Amino acid sequence: MAARRASFSFLSGRGFLGKTPATSLVRSDNALQLLPGALRRFSTESADEEAIKPPVEVKYKQLLINGNFVDAASGKTFPTADPRTGEVIARVAEGDAEDIDRAVAAARRAFDEGPWPRMTAYERCRVLLRFADLMERHADEIAALESWDGGKPLEQTAGGEVPMATRCMRYYAGWADKIHGLVVPADGPHHVQVLHEPIGVAGQIIPWNFPLLMFAWKVGPALACGNVVVLKTAEQTPLSALYVASLLHEAGLPDGVLNVVPGFGSTAGGALASHMGVDKVVFTGSTGTGKIILELSARSNLKAVTLELGGKSPFIVMDDADVDQAVELAHQALFFNQGQCCCAGSRTLVHERVYDEFVEKSKARAERRVVGDPFKKGVEQGPQIDGQQFNKILGYVKSGVDDGATLVTGGDRVGNRGFYIQPRFSRTFRMR
Repeated sequence: MAARRASFSFLSGRGFLGKTPATSLVRSDNALQLLPGALRRFSTESADEEAIKPPVEVKYKQLLINGNFVDAASGKTFPTADPRTGEVIARVAEGDAEDIDRAVAAARRAFDEGPWPRMTAYERCRVLLRFADLMERHADEIAALESWDGGKPLEQTAGGEVPMATRCMRYYAGWADKIHGLVVPADGPHHVQVLHEPIGVAGQIIPWNFPLLMFAWKVGPALACGNVVVLKTAEQTPLSALYVASLLHEAGLPDGVLNVVPGFGSTAGGALASHMGVDKVVFTGSTGTGKIILELSARSNLKAVTLELGGKSPFIVMDDADVDQAVELAHQALFFNQGQCCCAGSRTLVHERVYDEFVEKSKARAERRVVGDPFKKGVEQGPQIDGQQFNKILGYVKSGVDDGATLVTGGDRVGNRGFYIQPRFSRTFRMR
């Protein structure tokens, strides 16, 4: 039987080697005006209410190089904004090529001369376990920073992402003393041995959609193996990485082993990918930027590269599926984290026998989704990360309708400030 497609286009692009223009913080003109306290479709909490004050202070706004928080060599800073309002949370030191040079030099000294690669694996394990304990102790502050800087519901960061990052660090701490080599049988009187050893200086570039988890996923295994790290945060979300990096040093990490350089992709990111003193670079982000990272790595010292890139993830509903369960799973697959996931179920293919039922129930579920201040209890969806993504999503809504899609529900702005958007559900037979 033929299948018809129900397309849920609540998409956001990711680019990490292009500077977000200052105009990205400007509100869109097509604001949807809402009356405070009025009953709304989409169960929206009032995005026009006074934003809840986050229960945390921003302590770290400088670069972390060689164990010290320092200003950028240029003295420049950039704003990191609150997606709920577009207002500036803090101005953060803007690292560029000169700062990457400083950070790589510190990392190289820590690797060539410092104690970290020469510690017993058990000692490295203990440092990472102490760090996980500190993350647990400061979980409330970390969760609040992640929600404030990234617009994520606090129930998501506090209940899911911070515990997951903590558990991830404990997991890799446990691997530190379990990395073994091999003795390989050989023909003749030969001894063949495989030895695993640290690669050296790892350059790591993380995205804005899951900054804390990406920190854990990248820094954890690198440190457990005895490597040193230069980490470039996304310019949209630098705060949580700086905070937890301070905890890592409190746990006993030697100076220079972890260096954190907030900055833009075209300057700091490009300098890191092409640096001759970096032995490996790791990047999570868009396919287009991944190609640039690969080229820069090849043109410099042919460093090792690991790329985790975005893509399209179809969600397929067959005619024997439990429709209620399929609706909820498809809803969460798409709208989780404001739809800002590299593996979001951004297109849904539904068998024609259950198509109409699926569409009606999906519409009802989308309209029940609670959109509002991420610090408010019960909110399922906060704002998009910034004006650039906000305008891109509204552009996708328009292009979908222009291409013949039927807009079933949603797709408008919520409130008149910040970057809130109604969950959008459309039917289409074509997709960009």
